[in-house]
Parts: sequence; structure tokens; C-alpha cells
Amino acid sequence: MRGHDWINTCLPDELVVEIFRRLDSKRSRDACSLVCRRWLRLERLTRATIRIGATGSPDLFVHLLSTRFSNVTNVHIDERLSISLPVHLGRRRGVENSSASSLKLNYLNVNNGSEEGDLDSLCLSDVGLAALGDGFPKLEKLSLIWCSNVTSDGLASLAQKCSSLKALDLQGCYVGDQGLSAVGQCCKQLEDLNLRFCEGLTDKGLIELALGVGKSLKSLGVAACAKITDSSMEAVGSHCISLETLSLDSEFIHNQGVLAVAEGCPQLKVLKLQCINVTDDALEAVGASCLSLELLALYSFQRFTDKGLCAIGNGCKKLRNLTLSDCYFLSDKGLESIATGCKELTHLEINGCHNIGTLGIESVGRSCQRLTELSLLYCQRIGDVGLLQVGEGCKFLQALHLVDCSNLGDAAMRGIAIGCSNLKKLHIRRCYEIGTKGIVAVGEHCKSLTDLSIRFCDRVGDEALIAIADGCSLHYLNVSGCHQIGDAGVIAIARGCPQLCYLDVSVLQNLGDLAMAELGENCPLLKEIVLSHCRQITDVGLAHLVKRCTMLESCHMVYCSGITSAGVATVVSSCPNIKKVLVEKWKVSQRTKRRAGSIISYLCVDL
Repeated sequence: MRGHDWINTCLPDELVVEIFRRLDSKRSRDACSLVCRRWLRLERLTRATIRIGATGSPDLFVHLLSTRFSNVTNVHIDERLSISLPVHLGRRRGVENSSASSLKLNYLNVNNGSEEGDLDSLCLSDVGLAALGDGFPKLEKLSLIWCSNVTSDGLASLAQKCSSLKALDLQGCYVGDQGLSAVGQCCKQLEDLNLRFCEGLTDKGLIELALGVGKSLKSLGVAACAKITDSSMEAVGSHCISLETLSLDSEFIHNQGVLAVAEGCPQLKVLKLQCINVTDDALEAVGASCLSLELLALYSFQRFTDKGLCAIGNGCKKLRNLTLSDCYFLSDKGLESIATGCKELTHLEINGCHNIGTLGIESVGRSCQRLTELSLLYCQRIGDVGLLQVGEGCKFLQALHLVDCSNLGDAAMRGIAIGCSNLKKLHIRRCYEIGTKGIVAVGEHCKSLTDLSIRFCDRVGDEALIAIADGCSLHYLNVSGCHQIGDAGVIAIARGCPQLCYLDVSVLQNLGDLAMAELGENCPLLKEIVLSHCRQITDVGLAHLVKRCTMLESCHMVYCSGITSAGVATVVSSCPNIKKVLVEKWKVSQRTKRRAGSIISYLCVDL
């Protein structure tokens, strides 16, 4: 067959493109693009999404990309990510080189060649937005994250060229009302708009946008926009009848604005509020009018009580997901109203609500039989009886998160283990009353568990991990700060959990090289490991670890006194897929630096 091309001579472009689209990974598509020039050209036609940084030469880079990827519909540009323009781009063909040079000259003229302009050229500007509009006319989704040099002129220009835009994220962009008004006038299919930290906007711009795209807009996010007030929300309530998602984080929004949205947007399904001036009156309106509400998240309320939560429980019967964070005036009564009224609840997070205790969680256990995920964070008043009731009533629970719940102990964990045999994810941090017996029960009863984190639970010992290894097939394990765990527990995990991909054993003073050797022998799928502050692990253990863990991508090993520059070199040279090594700078030899390049991240310490 050598010398004969049985593909390019027989298959038309359309069929080859369709084959490329069906490839299951970017790596496979990249490999195909290297076969020949035709495949490179056709593979580019399959690319629908581009994600780039916005520092370096982003304006020129956007232009060059647009000449190569003509079918892109989703562009994500983030100024927090850097990009360096390769020297060879734009030099292979005279036409492209001419276009690139033209763009460079245009950009320099805009900035008048000033020193300030040179600095600005490192960030995306209106010139780049113009190139984006010219090059990607089929654009449907655009994210401009913290692109601070973009102005209303650039946004207006893009809106006129990309009328099919459906999603626009302007987080951190200092665009003004003129640009937002242009989006409302030109992009009649806009469904998703994020205006977080857009400090240049006022009510005028958002009102004009609501007038323009009110029929299509389904999702709106506003945060830290000091000049957007209740007037804007009234316009949204009047014109955006299809709105399904609203996220508000503002001290300038009051009851009036939320009331207008609740009464004017009956299809609202997701509501996230962090507005300290919103009170129970607004939530009562939500409970009365938003009967399709499925997700409610309330953050840092200071004027909100059980009265508002009772209204939600009485009216929002389709509620599935509830987050209550730092709601200091909520009590068991409000949570009981949710539990008895919202039978469809599947996800519940309670974070720092200090007046919610055992009785509230008991009501959840009795009434919310469909609960699949429960998070209790910084809940000091919740005791074992509450989780025992959850274990009895919530048979479908799959994920449990516990952080700083000082009154929960082994009895609670045993109740969860026995009752919630479908548990797949268990994350516990600083719950000091939970010990070996509770985790042993999990290993005995929760055979589906794949993700376990028991950070700084210093009453948990090796017996717990032995039981977990015997009963579960873990993919993720974090036992950081569990001082009673040593070689025996980790060796049991290595032998019993060959599918392990992530392991954090940091701050384990009794862990040594024997455990590393067992991990290297039995866990070939390990990708990330954290060994920091493990003083008994040496270069010998590292050598055994990396011998068969060829898929290792990340290794953290700071403050490991037994690991030297030789051990660091072993990790870098033995792991072909390694992407990150975190270590003290003085432990990296010049030869390893040259070999590793940007793979190594340094923790600088004074010696």
C-alpha cells in the first residue's frame, strides 16, 4: 500500500470533516491534523471553540486565528491567561503576512505609538474585537473575562457583525451603556448575559438591552455594578418574560427590584441572591409567583428570617436545589418548612447558619427522600441524631460534605453508612469527633464509594483505610493531616484500590517509603499525588513510586526533608506526562531546570 493514498483520492471534504467531528478527544484531532496539509485544513473546519489568553499580542492573535478557523462559534478570551504570539505565525503565506502587518499598523495608529499604547497592546482592545467580528461572523458564544481595554465602541462594532450571538460574558470589562445598548439592538437572539464587575454600566444601558432582547433573554448575572439599581430590575421584570436564571450580588438592589422580577418572570427557575437590602417581602413574592423555581441560593442575608423561607416552602414545590450561606436569622423552623413543602429537593447546602441545628436536619431526613447531596459546613449545632435521621430517610444520598461540625461523631457516620449504601462521595474536614469506627462502617456498607476525603480528622487511623480498601474501589483519596495514618493504611489502599487517580497524604509524619513502593507497584493510573510535609519519605520511595506510575502529572513535595535534588530529578525524568512539580527551589539542580522548564513550581524558603 505504500505510495498509494486510498483516503484523500476517494473521500470528499465533507465526509472527512464529518469523521474528524466524531473523534472523541482533542488529542486525536490534533494528531490527524499533522498527517498532511489537506487534513490540517479540514480539521480546522471542525473546530467550534477557541480559548485563548488576552495578554501578549491578543489583537493580532485573534486575527490570525480567524483566518484559520472559519467555523468557530464559541470564543473564550481571558486576560488573566497569557499568550505569546509565535514568531512563525503569519509568515508562511504572503497574504496572511500582509494581513498581520496591516493589523499591526492599524493597531499602532490607534495608539499613536505612545508608551501607554505599547503597554495597552499587551491586552485585547477594540481592534481585536473588530477582528473577532470580521473573522467569526457565525459567533454564538463570547466570553471576555477582565478585558479591561475593551470599550463600548468595540462592543458595538462586534454586535453589528455578530447578530447571531446567544451568550455574552463581560465579566470585569469596563464597557459602557452605549455598547450594551448596541447588543440589545443587534443581537436579537441573546439568551445569556453576564455583567459581573462591569463598573461602567448604569441603569440606562441595561434598560435599553432589556427593551431590545427581552423576548429572548433567559439568563442574567449582575454583581458589583454600583450604578445598576431597582430601575433596571423593573425593566427586566417588564420585558424579559422568558427569564429563567437571575444572579444578583448588589447592595443597591432592594425589595422593589426583586419583586418586579418575581411578578414579571413566571418562568424563573434559578435565583441566586446576595443583596443585603432584600428582605422577607421579596422572598414572599418569589414563593407566590415563581412556581417553577428549581434552584435558590441565598448568601449573606442580614435582614432575612424564617418568614421568607416558609413562603418558599409553601409555594415553590418544584425546588430541587437550596443553598443557605451565612443566613444568621434562619432557624430550624424555616428549614422544616422547606423540607415539608419541597419534596423534590435533591441538593441541600447549609453553610454558617448558626441557628440551624439538629431538629432542622431531622426534618430533612424525614421528608426529603430524594436527597442526593448534602453539605453541612460550619454547623456547630447539628448533632448525631440529625444525620441518623438522614440515614434512615434519604436512601438515595450519593454525596455528603461535612466541615467543622464539631458535634458529629462516629454514631452519625455509622447511621449514614448503614442507611445510604449508594454513597459515592464523602468529604469530611476538621470533624474531630469522627474517628476510625465511623470510617470503618463506611467501608463495610458503602461499596459504591469512589471519592473519600477525611482531612485533619486526627482520630482516624490505619484500620479505617484497611476497611475502605477492602470494601471500596477509590479513585480519589485525601487523608491530609490524619496523624494516626501510616504505612499500613496507605499500603492497604494501594493494594485494594488499583483505580486510584488522586492521593493526598500530606502532613503524615508516620508515612514512609514502603507505602510509596506499594503505590508504585499497584496504582498505575495515579495522576496526582501530594506528599508535602511527609518527612520520612526519601528519594528511594520516590524512585519506587514513579517506576510504574507513568501517568503521573502532578507531584507536590515541599518540606519533605528526606527528598533531595536527586529525587526531584527522578520524578522529572521518569514521568513522561508530568506537568507540575511543586518543590523548594534549592532542591532543583541546573540540569533538572533545563530539562523540566516550566513544569517545576517553586516554594521559596529562606535557609
